[in-house]
Amino acid sequence: MSAPDDFQDRMLALGLGRVAEKAALATEYLIGRGDERAADEAAGQAMEAELSRLDLRGTVVIGETDTNRMSVGSSVGNGDGPELDVAVDPLEGTTLTAKDLPNAMSVIAMAPKGSITQVPNIYMEKLAFSGTYAPDTVTLDMTPTQRIEALAKAKGCAPKDVTVCMLERPRHMPMIDELRDTGAAVRLITDGDISAVINCAEPEDTGIDMYMGSGGAPEGVLAAAALKCLDGHFYGQLIYRNEDERHLARSFGNRELDRVYTRDELVTDHVIFAATGVTNSSLLRGMIRAPRYVQTETLLMRSKTGSIRRMSYRIPRTRS
Repeated sequence: MSAPDDFQDRMLALGLGRVAEKAALATEYLIGRGDERAADEAAGQAMEAELSRLDLRGTVVIGETDTNRMSVGSSVGNGDGPELDVAVDPLEGTTLTAKDLPNAMSVIAMAPKGSITQVPNIYMEKLAFSGTYAPDTVTLDMTPTQRIEALAKAKGCAPKDVTVCMLERPRHMPMIDELRDTGAAVRLITDGDISAVINCAEPEDTGIDMYMGSGGAPEGVLAAAALKCLDGHFYGQLIYRNEDERHLARSFGNRELDRVYTRDELVTDHVIFAATGVTNSSLLRGMIRAPRYVQTETLLMRSKTGSIRRMSYRIPRTRS
């Protein structure tokens, strides 16, 4: 088993960026075509193929569940190099891609073996905010009103100057009403909560102070990986709709079923994170599909150094 020192994140980072790029590019002719499954499969196949070029022995610990591509437990890489945990969402926002709506992107993170917490594909209650504030400024056991009041106090502003982002879902309507009663603004998104969580790490640039609400647990782990690179705060707690989901969580090794996970409990070691835009978002520019070329934008981050790199990649269309 490789020691953590074998995790040459600097050497792997640019390769990881290419992996995200290839997955995004594979969806080009499926954007707006209405076929979610085809887009997801294309992204997964391209991500898997590009990972096979990298010197690593990776195991997918966060991945797909309804496809043979990049599924949880599968091996990735060329079989050389360090043993790593790999967390993927080849196409975050399959519906967004199929409908050509904002916030779709390809996402991947890597960390030393055993350092990314495995979670089942169920819901997770999430809370995220900037690392500018103390970790316990807001917590999951607070009511939405208390969170707004606490963050406004820490920010030195009125509740009306706080903006919260969350998924627009019927289950969130009571929370949305309570948040608005405080005077806070609520920015609603249809899908793609990984980018929304990331945005709250830098509220000065994005205008989003806090993310809250329930969404997919695997996406929560990927968001935690990104916030580890950005020094943002993240809390997550698994939600169970029935006993089958509790049993599923136990099968993943989750013994404390009601545990509230911090960012550093979900990702315990240094991590590298890459995301490439498929459609436009406040985080990343989507693919530019010009007559003579295709261009992508990729966000590449390393928690060890706190470095953030944005890369534009332009490839000419094949000449006939």
